[in-house]
Amino acid sequence: MGKNVVIIGGGAGGASVAAEARRLDPSLSIIMFEEDAQVSFTACPMPYYIGDVIKDPARLIARTPEKFIETGVDVRINTRVEEVDDKSREVRLTDGTKIPYDILVFGTGTTVQKAGIPGENREGVFTLREYNDSIRIKNWLKETNCRKAIIIGAGFIALEMAEAFRTVGIKTSMYYRRDLPASHWDPEYSQIILDEITRNGVEFVPQTQLKAIEDGKEYRLKLVTNHGEDEADIVLVAIGVRPNVKLASQIGVPFGETGAISVNFSQQTRKEGVYAVGDCCESFNRVSRRWVWLPLGDIANKQGRVAGKNIGGGAIFFPGVVGAQSFKVFDLEVTMTGIDEKEATKAGFHPVSAKMSGNAIAASMPGNKKIWMKLIADKPSGKLLGAQVIGGRGAVSRVNVLSAALWGGMTLDDVGYIDTAYAPPFSGAWDPLHIAAQMLRRQI
Repeated sequence: MGKNVVIIGGGAGGASVAAEARRLDPSLSIIMFEEDAQVSFTACPMPYYIGDVIKDPARLIARTPEKFIETGVDVRINTRVEEVDDKSREVRLTDGTKIPYDILVFGTGTTVQKAGIPGENREGVFTLREYNDSIRIKNWLKETNCRKAIIIGAGFIALEMAEAFRTVGIKTSMYYRRDLPASHWDPEYSQIILDEITRNGVEFVPQTQLKAIEDGKEYRLKLVTNHGEDEADIVLVAIGVRPNVKLASQIGVPFGETGAISVNFSQQTRKEGVYAVGDCCESFNRVSRRWVWLPLGDIANKQGRVAGKNIGGGAIFFPGVVGAQSFKVFDLEVTMTGIDEKEATKAGFHPVSAKMSGNAIAASMPGNKKIWMKLIADKPSGKLLGAQVIGGRGAVSRVNVLSAALWGGMTLDDVGYIDTAYAPPFSGAWDPLHIAAQMLRRQI
């Protein structure tokens, strides 16, 4: 009889562990617990389901519980693990059932941050993290004939949801504690994002202090802030997430500086036989050479496969990340990769940067699309450290090239003459990334 593997969390990371470990070692007894109604769901497309771009919720599911069960993985959905006992090597469920384990995997993901104000638990106030959240929100929009939405926050999810609400014809207001949305980007680029959402009918209210959510008069709910009152049929709280490490803390699993679970390159924690994958754990940043917390679905899938291979008898490392990330808001692609000046200084570099704007395609072509690009490099070595790119088209493709450059440790000289595919519909003979790299190189 093989070892007992218990996986807590059936999202991208946990599901990948189960699939890979089962493929490599059929003798393993694998049980996967998930609080939600589905496992192996893809969270990133949820705003597009709510916005009716994706019609069928089944398309959010990469692999159903039934498919896992067919392969011999015992999947328990709508099941919560309440306690982990490291001494007896058992997990305890809500109903008191105890399940033994030889190998334990934390794939517990994140917890959403609450607004911390009276009324945030009222009917019609939502967060968006799990599969069921998207189903509940979409049902609410239909059942209430929703006319207006309020979004609290202005990060990835908030901006994607602003587009989703506007796509289905819902009047939308966004309240944020800072001056500009997408605060991880430079203010100049955040202003471009602000211009884009306001052009598409989203009202943006900066410097907001939340006070309460109450019953509305014209609409179902009323948000009370330092700016006064605003009403809507739905309120979405999207102010961020934290690593969900509550169960891991019960058995003394060490955390990193980020507050997420500390792992090695095999996804093992410092507790024997205990692994962690996905949004609850750290990743190694190949640029800064520091451990970071980057809760993204593609990283969770990769970490899950690495842990699953190692649990199944293989030997493989997760090589790390360079920080590539992107989102879409209306007609803008918004992307970044690598590290910014603050992170670079902390990592011991001497950062310099340059910005440029131009056309994503050849100037001779009709329908030119503007693109804005910032590159960051180390002054003594000329080594590329990071980038931000925003544009109506082509921003993601440029960041993917720059991410590969970061992965390979390339310098500005390398990037300035890197061989990219050229044709007028896709870029100029000198691509914006060539121009930006050479511009910054001249500065140093």
